[in-house]
Amino acid sequence: MKKILLAVSFITSSFCVFAQGSLSGDFMTNVNYYQRDSGILTPDNSLYNDYLSGGESWLSLRYNYKGFTAFVRADAFHNSNLYDPKIAISGYGLGAWSLSKDIKGLTATAGYIYDQIGSGILFRSYEDRGLLLDNALVGLHLKYQLNDHLFIKGFTGQQKNVRNFTRYNPIIKGLNIEGDYTLGNNIHISPGIGMLNRTMDNESWLPVKSKVDAQDSSHRFYPRYNTYAFTAYNNLTVGDFSWYIEGAYKTHEAIEKDNVLQDLPGNVVYSTLGYARKGFAINLTGKRTENFVMRTSPNELLLRGLMNWQPIVARLRPQRLLARYTPASQDLSELALGTDVLLSPNDNLDVTLNYTHINTLNDVKLYRELYGEINFRGLEKWIFMAGAQYLEYNQKLYQVKDVPLFTAFTPFVEATYRFNDKTSIRTEWEYMFAKNDFGSWIFGLVELTIAPHWSFAVSDMYITNLNPNNLSGLKDPAHYYNIFAAYTKGPHRFTLSYVKQVDGINCTGGVCRYEPAFSGLKLGISSTF
Repeated sequence: MKKILLAVSFITSSFCVFAQGSLSGDFMTNVNYYQRDSGILTPDNSLYNDYLSGGESWLSLRYNYKGFTAFVRADAFHNSNLYDPKIAISGYGLGAWSLSKDIKGLTATAGYIYDQIGSGILFRSYEDRGLLLDNALVGLHLKYQLNDHLFIKGFTGQQKNVRNFTRYNPIIKGLNIEGDYTLGNNIHISPGIGMLNRTMDNESWLPVKSKVDAQDSSHRFYPRYNTYAFTAYNNLTVGDFSWYIEGAYKTHEAIEKDNVLQDLPGNVVYSTLGYARKGFAINLTGKRTENFVMRTSPNELLLRGLMNWQPIVARLRPQRLLARYTPASQDLSELALGTDVLLSPNDNLDVTLNYTHINTLNDVKLYRELYGEINFRGLEKWIFMAGAQYLEYNQKLYQVKDVPLFTAFTPFVEATYRFNDKTSIRTEWEYMFAKNDFGSWIFGLVELTIAPHWSFAVSDMYITNLNPNNLSGLKDPAHYYNIFAAYTKGPHRFTLSYVKQVDGINCTGGVCRYEPAFSGLKLGISSTF
């Protein structure tokens, strides 16, 4: 509490002293009211049985004056379900702060740092409030502009532990050099290299050593305190062509594989190749990953201690049913390929075709998607979209469910009618033909928008033939309603919704995340100033 008051006092006093500067910020809060629903929730969840309400809030302030930037953010969690949908967490503290100064081409920053190297394969510190993911680097960051074409940056620190407002003990150090050059009239390159070193402390190293010593003699080794990783990348643009390629390598480290710790190196190769001109565009994506686990220590699992972010080859689908089976990138073994084609013969018609193919390096099928959609805008007040997806999804690997390969075929349609420049109504319908997991679903949505202030939506998901072997515990087909209203005025946005949903991946606003089963009311408030 004292730290927050001191930081806020510092920025406020700075603003008063340097009136020529600028002060900005944002506020965001979510409030949940939990309603017991024995049909979709486990009976031992204290959020629904005892606490009945909870939420989280963030308040950020940023002050700028003549190359000086000060930033502070307060975080509050009161019986929040973001970290674990079955466990309420509460806490209040200084979520992030930083002081930064530009000094003749050198930018020095101390505090909580958000940055990345290349595409993020080697290192990425970022925040996603919907996932309660905040792996900021807490330390020192220096960036120097050598000339108009080249810069170098270096950093050192510890990663934030969002669970309890502390830091993971291992030390992270990194170096990145990146250029930007134009060659001739239509050739442009942006090359870069990066290096990273993570050093475990004794407290983190000892549990790893104990686990290795307890393993069978054929799997014993001496764990290393230091791990080093390197990347090289380049983005090339030649006329209508663009090509990005990145290769990364990590030295030997203890990683969890086949239920034992193994001393293994890792590598990743990632590339995209695109061509675009009027009426036609094509993009090819490929990624090969082998044992490339980047965490603060081998003791951390799931979203804890992640130091990097691996690009996802599969496309994120905004449609409710299609988004339920979005595959996550795999650190240990993945060979992913994707193709995207866009055809636009005129201003009123777009055709999009996608194919995604993901296996392990041992040729185990993980994911297949064949997708197509048509957008038509030829009528004055109407916009139509129709499409379909064929999907194969390995739930055993992605969701740790010992079930056969999930397959589904999902056609969908969408229509938007514009009454005038401010008012429109949109309806969306999807049907998922599936025999695995829950079974087949139908989804319908009607959304009314009255710009610039109001938005209303009503939707329903309904199981048309419940799979009797599903592992969710659902007994009978049921409706899962969502009633939503939003009001926006200037920088302020207020949302209120009644939500009844089963667990699964949900995509909203271009962000896809796993959401637990939920029943109750949700209130959201956000503002910028």
